[in-house]
Amino acid sequence: MEIIHVSAECYPVAKVGGLGDVVGALPKYQAKLGHITKVVMPMYRTKFLYENDWELVHQSSQYLGPQWFNYNVIKEKTNKLGFDLYLVDINGLLDREKVYGYDDDTERFTSFQIAVCDWLSSWQHKPDIVHVHDHPTGLIPFMMKYCYAFRHLADVSSIVTIHNAQYQGWMGWDKSYYLPAWDTWKGGLLEWNNTINPLASAVKCAWKVTTVSYSYLNELKYMSNGLENLFEYEKGKSVGILNGIDNEVWDPATDHFLAKNYDAEKVDKGKSKNKKEICGQFGLDGDKPLFVFIGRLVGEKAADLLPDAISSSIYQHHGNCNFLVLGSGEPDVESHLETIKHQFGGYVNTYIGYSESLSHLLYAGADFLLMPSRVEPCGLNQMYALRYGTVPIVRSTGGLIDTVKDFGEYHGFGIRFDQAGVWDITYSVGRAVDLYYHKKNLLTWMQQYMMGIDHSWESSANEYLELYEGLK
Repeated sequence: MEIIHVSAECYPVAKVGGLGDVVGALPKYQAKLGHITKVVMPMYRTKFLYENDWELVHQSSQYLGPQWFNYNVIKEKTNKLGFDLYLVDINGLLDREKVYGYDDDTERFTSFQIAVCDWLSSWQHKPDIVHVHDHPTGLIPFMMKYCYAFRHLADVSSIVTIHNAQYQGWMGWDKSYYLPAWDTWKGGLLEWNNTINPLASAVKCAWKVTTVSYSYLNELKYMSNGLENLFEYEKGKSVGILNGIDNEVWDPATDHFLAKNYDAEKVDKGKSKNKKEICGQFGLDGDKPLFVFIGRLVGEKAADLLPDAISSSIYQHHGNCNFLVLGSGEPDVESHLETIKHQFGGYVNTYIGYSESLSHLLYAGADFLLMPSRVEPCGLNQMYALRYGTVPIVRSTGGLIDTVKDFGEYHGFGIRFDQAGVWDITYSVGRAVDLYYHKKNLLTWMQQYMMGIDHSWESSANEYLELYEGLK
């Protein structure tokens, strides 16, 4: 099969969150299984763009409403990512450093989707599958079916994967003229709650809908930022497929970001060496359990609870713990974290920003990973933690339910709690502190056991392929 993935993110080209990791890995594993996989994304001005070789494969023009724009499609020459990578360039719209966060994001991603459909329509053949990811590509299934210029693609199977339904790409009906001429009788397929809703449109128009975990699919029926009735209505064509991780990138035995590599048999020595490196860098006590948070400092991740939860934990557990936060996001959360960093010097430190190398080192050197998320469609961090023998402390939601089993259960290997609240986090930290100081043998067993759990992309890639095959 020839599979086209269309996405706003793809690691290592441009990544904001888990979407980038998924689109950087799933096509590679599908290619390993013998299929032709291609990723199409915007040509942001990133380090990856300037450090690699490209060839021009297509040039054309299209309209965004009355505005005529030219676009180019370039291809990475060496297939270094394990699949064909194509970037779409539109001067004045896509030539930015960041992925999201601009006032004209609606225009940027609408023009990108128009260019993708126009380019695919120019091919002498048709791909088997067009697989779109989240709202920045959500209008493509509609355009393939109902924009007159692209009706050539109407019989091509389309799939949408929902990585996060909280963001839907809303745009007013006053911008409906951005789309190339379309069948106005089909306007209801664009609309939800009196606006054009690209994510809702994708759910309505795609041949199949997937979510990134089994539990998240069920959660969407009662918690999807206004789309609850839609997900209930479309449940017949929806399926949950748990994300995987790239075991070649995330492997403590070969990871070049680590101070010391290790496997399950040497987990104690390996983690101890990496923890010593971290504590030396950040002025923490290596004899105490190290709790880390890695991710966006936003309400969705319950990062606003971290300052109070960390403070409470230090008091409640008599200073027998260290905390390190890696991430960036809401200014108030960043400021509050900086305050407690100075208040609890030697117990708390932060790295405001993002560092790929530091994140790898933290997964290897930390004892526990905090994930108190209010919303976590799948979550990859807990899978990385398991791979590196770091005990995940997670709230019971979405993919965290599917991947972490509390150590109080038979063959449990993590810590789970129910409410996104300071008390639940503090209590769970206490369970972890007790585990660290008083149940060392159990902790070592948990580390070795979790490192043996297979969350690689092989099985998930096969599930997607079976889904594709069912559409033929």
